[in-house]
Amino acid sequence: MQQTNLFNQNSYPIDFKFKVGTIQNDFTATDAMGNTLAYVKQKMFKLKEHVEVFEDDSQTNLKFDIRADRWLDFSACYTFYRKDSTPFGKLLRKGWKSLWKASYDIYDENNNPDLHIKEANPFAKVFDALLSEIPILGIFTGYVFNPEYHITRPDGTLVFKLKKQASFFGRKFKLTNEALVEPGEEERILVGLMMMLLLERRRG
Repeated sequence: MQQTNLFNQNSYPIDFKFKVGTIQNDFTATDAMGNTLAYVKQKMFKLKEHVEVFEDDSQTNLKFDIRADRWLDFSACYTFYRKDSTPFGKLLRKGWKSLWKASYDIYDENNNPDLHIKEANPFAKVFDALLSEIPILGIFTGYVFNPEYHITRPDGTLVFKLKKQASFFGRKFKLTNEALVEPGEEERILVGLMMMLLLERRRG
């Protein structure tokens, strides 16, 4: 099986930064040195969501595909594929539960529950969405209400934290490593978070 490594020991923290002023739902992942790790783009006008992960924004080297198993649905499953079409994991959104507090499960290549993503404080997103509609005051919500997500193993071990960074314009998230990772975890976490960020962006 072909392996695609995006990480090294100097990668963290990793920043995910959405582009501003484009109609595309896309963002770039960069490591601690500012090097591009990936460019992530959701294909437009697809009934079943399809996300492509490239080496950079030139879009010449495809690393991964992420494909939904059904039309837009709160409980859709998103399978991760390498560029040789080999599946290596999937992300499952926890249905209606995720409408209030983001909740996702990451499965390994054998369909075993591997990791869990949960929103640490759902009130941050609620207040961000409400206040962003108020003229003038709304531009400051990006500095006050910033959601945080915890990535844990089934035994509760915190492996990563993902937090939205304070900013006036655009959206930027920082991923920090909190524990030693097991073989295969990093790749599934990174790709799973890429898909989750695109989904959560639609929530606000």
